[in-house]
Amino acid sequence: MRLIFMGTPTFAIPVLASLTDLVDSEVVAVYTPPDRPAGRGRKAQPSPVKEYAIQRGLRVVQPANFRSEEVQTTLVELRPDAIIVAAYGRLLPKPVLDLPPLGCLNIHPSLLPRHRGPSPVATTILNRDGVTGVTIMLLDEGMDTGPLIAQHEFFLQGDENTEDLTAALFALGGRLLNETLPQWRSGKIQSEPQDESLASLSRKLERADGLVDWTLTAGELERRARAFTSWPGLYTSWNGNNLKLVDVSYHEVDSSKWEPGTVFQTDDPETPAVVATSEGFLGLKRIQLEGKRAVNVKDFLNGAPDFIGSKL
Repeated sequence: MRLIFMGTPTFAIPVLASLTDLVDSEVVAVYTPPDRPAGRGRKAQPSPVKEYAIQRGLRVVQPANFRSEEVQTTLVELRPDAIIVAAYGRLLPKPVLDLPPLGCLNIHPSLLPRHRGPSPVATTILNRDGVTGVTIMLLDEGMDTGPLIAQHEFFLQGDENTEDLTAALFALGGRLLNETLPQWRSGKIQSEPQDESLASLSRKLERADGLVDWTLTAGELERRARAFTSWPGLYTSWNGNNLKLVDVSYHEVDSSKWEPGTVFQTDDPETPAVVATSEGFLGLKRIQLEGKRAVNVKDFLNGAPDFIGSKL
């Protein structure tokens, strides 16, 4: 079975690794976006998937899009039986979707049709879902609307953040794909249409989503901190500078006497400062002042004692 893999970030690598372990299969090419400038020197940096593919001796192709005849001809010449997509970040036009006999299979980190769209994992955390999972689906021209091939549930503990949960779900997706693809090829499993009555759509996150509203509850803010890891993060303002709340906790204590946003000191060495909210206190463990590196709040207070008692 000739396979093409399309992916970009680190958490897509387990899916590619699972394909290289498949018996009677060959990854004939790995598609990933062109190198992008990054860092202070703005030097072009390869995607994590590209780095992994090169280490494994796999052919790498990096088209900016699939509109050109040359790019589509290259795809045709590769003669893929199936195209596997995991966090590629590019839309595939209909000629590409129609090319492989076994279709274009996408790994989606939710139990479709719930949480279609660009931010399913963050939405799972924000909604306090008790269970999520991973879906293998056939891509069509819609937004995560294609037929379902396989799903696997993942039960949540309630303390997950988006970064870790995304990695766990794609690792699960790689294992599920390894089990599913041979059965899909042999015809032992069939796809099923999604139930539109159960569909929901996650929206694209924006930087403004991370701005703290201290009139919310501490529980909601702690949940947002986990959902917005690692972007856009949770941030506020202090002395005219952005202050990122890197590591926070929720303290279910009566805060009704205090104005939301007021900072207090505690005797807890791990959480030496808390902030009043409309309900409860948000504990601060690590913070990052704009232009500085992230530090423990205990160390931050040594250089900024006036932080205690301030209003954020």
